Amino acid sequence: MANLKNKTLFITGASRGIGKAIGLRAAQDGANIVVAAKSTEPHPKLPGTIFDAADDFEKAGGYALPIKMDIRNEQEISAAVDQAIDAFGSLDILVNNASAISLTGTLETPMKRFDLMFGINVRGTFAASQACIPHLLKSENPHILNIASPLNMNPIWFAGSTAYTMAKYGMSMCVLGMAEEFIKQGLGVNALWPKTIINTAALRLVPGVDPETGRTPEIMADAAHAILIKDSKVCTGNFFIDEEVLAADGVTDFSKYRVNSEKPLASDIFLD
Repeated sequence: MANLKNKTLFITGASRGIGKAIGLRAAQDGANIVVAAKSTEPHPKLPGTIFDAADDFEKAGGYALPIKMDIRNEQEISAAVDQAIDAFGSLDILVNNASAISLTGTLETPMKRFDLMFGINVRGTFAASQACIPHLLKSENPHILNIASPLNMNPIWFAGSTAYTMAKYGMSMCVLGMAEEFIKQGLGVNALWPKTIINTAALRLVPGVDPETGRTPEIMADAAHAILIKDSKVCTGNFFIDEEVLAADGVTDFSKYRVNSEKPLASDIFLD
């Protein structure tokens, strides 16, 4: 499959950042994008709404359906999936992008923040997958793509942020389990993670991180596109790294993705 024309993507957290970039890349092919996120009003620190994203997707050449949805509420997820089917008739791809982060130690992580990360990252990913899979299995080339890292058991990645690491790895374990569970039905379930930090509004809220030492979300969007056009029957159970995906397709120059070419790139977490 050369592109995503007429394919329907359900993207959680698509109002900004990596989720929005993935939607824009798919929209350029003429895809249908379900913008499933909470933001209906601009946030002072996290700009962008589901309506802004939908407008941008349609300007890029796609079709968009903005739906206000709390990923922690399974009833809202189910209703959003029903709306997507009513609007587009089918569902081909789920991108589990919605995520909450708090790089804090055990004593510095309030239980409210712990519950938020597990509610969005783990429970939300599982619930969205559960709601979408019955429809995905009717697609000719169904994919689930989780924005999650390889399962790296190096203790260094747990020591400073045990709660977040467990929550993020929950998304990775969904890939591990669901890929094997649905391999005979031809559902491709994969993870994608950036080699370097990605300059997003959410990253800029993390103390001590210089977004100019990262890359733009477009590298993740291009890598996601390369994965989602692959044959789901054989492309499953992988923990992809964005740069490696593009290099395998012949890309050798990554300079266009750099935020500041004069600063050294900073590697992302969970990668030794």
